[in-house]
Amino acid sequence: MVQGEIMAEATPEIKSNNLLLALFSLMKPSVIGLLQVTAISAVIVHDLIDYHNGSKYGFSEILDTLWTCVVVFIGGFLTAGGANSMNMWYDADIDPHMGRTSQRAIPSGNVNGRTALLFGIFSAVLGTIWLIETANEVAAFWAAFSVLFYVIIYTMWLKRRTSQNIVIGGIAGSTPPLVGWAAAHDGLSIAQPFDLGAALPWLLFMLIFLWTPPHFWALALFRDKEYKRANIPMLPIVRGSKHTIIEMRVYTALLIGISAMFIDPVMWGFPRTEVWSIGWAISTTYFAWVLLLGIWYNQSVLDIDIREPRDEKGRIPTAFRSFMISMKYLALLFITLIMCVANFYVGLILLGVVLLKEIYKLAKNDK
Repeated sequence: MVQGEIMAEATPEIKSNNLLLALFSLMKPSVIGLLQVTAISAVIVHDLIDYHNGSKYGFSEILDTLWTCVVVFIGGFLTAGGANSMNMWYDADIDPHMGRTSQRAIPSGNVNGRTALLFGIFSAVLGTIWLIETANEVAAFWAAFSVLFYVIIYTMWLKRRTSQNIVIGGIAGSTPPLVGWAAAHDGLSIAQPFDLGAALPWLLFMLIFLWTPPHFWALALFRDKEYKRANIPMLPIVRGSKHTIIEMRVYTALLIGISAMFIDPVMWGFPRTEVWSIGWAISTTYFAWVLLLGIWYNQSVLDIDIREPRDEKGRIPTAFRSFMISMKYLALLFITLIMCVANFYVGLILLGVVLLKEIYKLAKNDK
């Protein structure tokens, strides 16, 4: 849910004097929709892997998958929306000092802080109960964990105290794949919430966790004056722009490195085999995609030039470009995940098309 702040640059605030719309805006609906894509992807991929492992997957099973996606979306929307509302309640004193937050419902006077707090608690509790009743306790556990971590650990404790706030706080925004996978998986026990039956949801968690710092710091590089005015110790303010870029490069290098873990089909929940199998085909195809996308995103970070003139909105053009590419990168990670698990031949063909296109561009530039 830290992505609620991260993606604000690209998602407009809802402005309305209507109380219901103002309450709805507290949830940051456009941001939550982006987050729930990762959770729904985990549901679809889980059920497709079961199909490849021999489970029946007819019309009724497809309906079950769709229903689970609806359950996860509603539960995630309510819990994440509740956390965002509580975040706005706590940050009501600093939001007026930042351009991108000054028009939110509380600074605008459309909702008072107490109403935002109570609405946030109600939404988060309702979402947790919804997941318990319609999915399972483990899915509800990870959704509730995300709310508590975001509100208490990140918003109340880390955000105003350390330049590593977004690193640790990123744990909260990395949990949607855990919620989605848990909701789709039968037989999980609340006594062992970390055991999700496969390593894949944890790999997806790590992807989002490592993606969060360089994505957010690209935004912080050109919003540094606003954060300084609000007295928030973001990394560019505390350690400087050069140090920030170094850390961004470390995290994007780790994103490239973690792609190697996707090559093992056992991590996906496929059985270990000595010969080539559908599991190997899917895992190696996706490994190639994650590697290629990681290199693409990493290049955008390497291209950031803090010395270049800022644009009319005060942004560093290369930093803003990296910020926008990072969102495309995350979306493509999950789109290609579903694509490769559904049909790895399609993944291979599209991968070949992309590579040929890049080879053509390089050859054209050489000429």
